Amino acid sequence: MRAIIPIGTVLAMLAVTAPAVAAERVETPTVTVADGVTQPVFGYADAIRERVWVDTDVDSDRDGVKDIVRVDLIRPAATERGLKVPVIIDNSPYYTTLGRGNESELKADVDGDGLLDRWPLFYDNYFVPRGYAVALVDMVGTAGSTGCPTIQGANENATGPAVVDWLNGRRDAHDSHGDPVVVDWHNGRSGMIGKSYDASLAMAAAVSGVEGLSTVVPIAGPYNYYDYTRANGIVTRGNNYLGSLARTITADDPARQSRCAPVWNEIAADDGDEHGDYTPFWHERNYLDDAAKIKASVFLVHGIQDDNVRADHFSKFWEALKTYDVPRKLWIGRVGHVEPFDFRRDVWVDTLHRWFDYWLQGVDNGITGEPKVDVEPSVGVWERHADWPIPGTGNVNVWLRPGADSAGELALTPAKAAPTTRSFTDNPSQTEATMINNPDQPNGSRLAFLSPPLAEDLRISGTPVVNLVASSSLDEAYFGAILVEYGPSTQNNRTGDGVVQTTLPEECYGESSPSDDGCYRPVAYRPTDVTQWRVTKGIRDGQNRDSIAAADPMTPGQMYEISIPLLPEDYVFSAGNRIGVVIVGSYRGYSAATLASRPTITVDTKVSHVSLPVLGGQQAARRAGIPHR
Repeated sequence: MRAIIPIGTVLAMLAVTAPAVAAERVETPTVTVADGVTQPVFGYADAIRERVWVDTDVDSDRDGVKDIVRVDLIRPAATERGLKVPVIIDNSPYYTTLGRGNESELKADVDGDGLLDRWPLFYDNYFVPRGYAVALVDMVGTAGSTGCPTIQGANENATGPAVVDWLNGRRDAHDSHGDPVVVDWHNGRSGMIGKSYDASLAMAAAVSGVEGLSTVVPIAGPYNYYDYTRANGIVTRGNNYLGSLARTITADDPARQSRCAPVWNEIAADDGDEHGDYTPFWHERNYLDDAAKIKASVFLVHGIQDDNVRADHFSKFWEALKTYDVPRKLWIGRVGHVEPFDFRRDVWVDTLHRWFDYWLQGVDNGITGEPKVDVEPSVGVWERHADWPIPGTGNVNVWLRPGADSAGELALTPAKAAPTTRSFTDNPSQTEATMINNPDQPNGSRLAFLSPPLAEDLRISGTPVVNLVASSSLDEAYFGAILVEYGPSTQNNRTGDGVVQTTLPEECYGESSPSDDGCYRPVAYRPTDVTQWRVTKGIRDGQNRDSIAAADPMTPGQMYEISIPLLPEDYVFSAGNRIGVVIVGSYRGYSAATLASRPTITVDTKVSHVSLPVLGGQQAARRAGIPHR
């Protein structure tokens, strides 16, 4: 007969006889820092890839349902074991249409599992192994998000802050099954980066003051959409440009285009193409007015030769950042609409790495103690300065002295003779080349003024302003002004925005997976030798001489003060060359609008002048040989 042992006795025996097992100690992964930067100690191929939809408070397509924003996110696998990481966000309308970067990369789900396999740009390849998450956000109204694009409207501007709110537990999101997605791996810091449209979305998020957005890196972005489509009362892009762009960024979705047509028709009715004035329509598309709300640091990058998003976007915002003492950094390159990965690649990757490490990982690497500004005043020559315009720059008035039938003179004092006027007739069909060519020869559609050959180099840094006293034979007139260097120099050709892809082997930044790498073709400048160069330019509607918010017809024959701010520049006029100022009416190729009439414009050359931001001020201008008697 088998003996029955009470269960309590069995448990007691086991407690005595079973070998002790020590609890396994699991260490929480941490980011590794060496030489002042985070190190690539986490995997890329095994990184966690997710797709979520974040709730918003906007209903841009007016279907009665709040828009949702699709986010593709990649993060180190170690975040499942306790690693806390920041997030780099690129919010864009281009992921399924025009693509991102110089090679126009698109998002792609190669295997059809509903998760992203190909990630545009190098941010994921480079930063995920260094302890970051990367989120590629489909702007409201595009790609996998719902709603309608309104081109810098309030609904689009809410996209970035909504994602930051979700990351910080203040907003809901769900996955493809409708299940809630809660973030428990975030360190509370996010940064936004992007070029062009993406840059404006980053700046819009910054001026919202959203908590948890620690830094933004806007590259070549428009930060006041009035300034992008207008200039001082003149329409610079074609009629209904906003609707045209909305159709471009939704070209992959005809059904959305049909649904959004009523929204875009309203935009076309409100944009003021018929007059070019600044109206309340543009206020929500102007981030300058809200710069005081910024809580993030800002790293601005812009090409000084950018004829798409013109350089006054960065210069005006840079001044606003200084006004409100926002932590800031600035790069100014001698290129067009190009991001620094394609004009200063190695230095850019290193600088961006250190910038993100400081603001998002808390690495004390000294980057905020370095000079704030990197600027390229001539091709391939980079300098570092404490601020921009470069300290030591002073505005110098250079007067437009009258000439005979050919060019007048530039001098540091007005002409001593009695007041003199010069007249010309507006020619809307005149090209820029015709405006600036042969300045010594008569041209009935422009006025030209020249300095003597310079005795030494003369550098400007900032925003030149042409101040005219002028009249029109009609109640309207357009005014244009061009600053030119006459003489031989080497410039970065404006063709292709100044860069060209080469056929050399690809350069790789970061780790790879079977479907995605961080490798890109090298990019080079397009240096060219020229005998004259348009340095900068500006335009103004004479009816908007006092305000861009309201037109005031001119009285024919009456003289008015007409101020024409030129686009900002940092430029060196070479010794032996001449500075030229050209005054025109309509400016074909800069302005999309032309006047039906052709007024005669008369300029008082006794008092009209250009204010040049000269490094070294008046003394430098005198040393360069600009006449002062």
